[in-house]
Amino acid sequence: MKVITFEQALEEAPVVAILRGLEPEQAGAVGAALFEAGIRVIEVPLNSPRPLQSIAMLAKALGDRTVIGAGTVLSAQAVRDVDRAGGRLIVSPNTDERVIAETTDLGLISMPGFFTPTEAFQALEAGADYLKLFPGDAVQPKVVGALRAVLPPEAGIVVTGGVGIGNIADFFAAGAKAVAVGSSIFKPGKPVEHIGADAADLIAAWKMGKAA
Repeated sequence: MKVITFEQALEEAPVVAILRGLEPEQAGAVGAALFEAGIRVIEVPLNSPRPLQSIAMLAKALGDRTVIGAGTVLSAQAVRDVDRAGGRLIVSPNTDERVIAETTDLGLISMPGFFTPTEAFQALEAGADYLKLFPGDAVQPKVVGALRAVLPPEAGIVVTGGVGIGNIADFFAAGAKAVAVGSSIFKPGKPVEHIGADAADLIAAWKMGKAA
């Protein structure tokens, strides 16, 4: 079976589900619910309980149809650990050239965090594939449009933090490539059926905005 690429995953649904606090015992059920809802990219932050185990389980169950990766990746060693676990996407809250270099050397997808144009250009110069605008809840959608005006056309901005049903369409209208969503979809202890329903509602909001 052909493995889905990150670009293909975003074309199907440009929403990254952030599962901060996920425990390995939940990984299978949560991953299946998100996939059923239409999510095709899942990020497990490394400050979650036993994150590499969760990443490995998700990659084994969904890795051909979904891009599984890690968030809060702060070192080159962590990049190597995620690679061994089967993760393909490396997300950081900051722009660290060492993390970007290790990610690209291993053939993984690099998505470092940035907040200023300077950081964005530094990340691209270091080899980043996508740019994570963080924290997204500190900016208005029009900021994305202003960044798009100066960044290279191929530089995809993924807005992270504060994105929900009420503003997802505005960020895409401003030029975001994708959004990454955490607590509005997943929280530890949240029933799996609610996780799936909230993810489906977010996907529906994106589709509605796309059609408008």
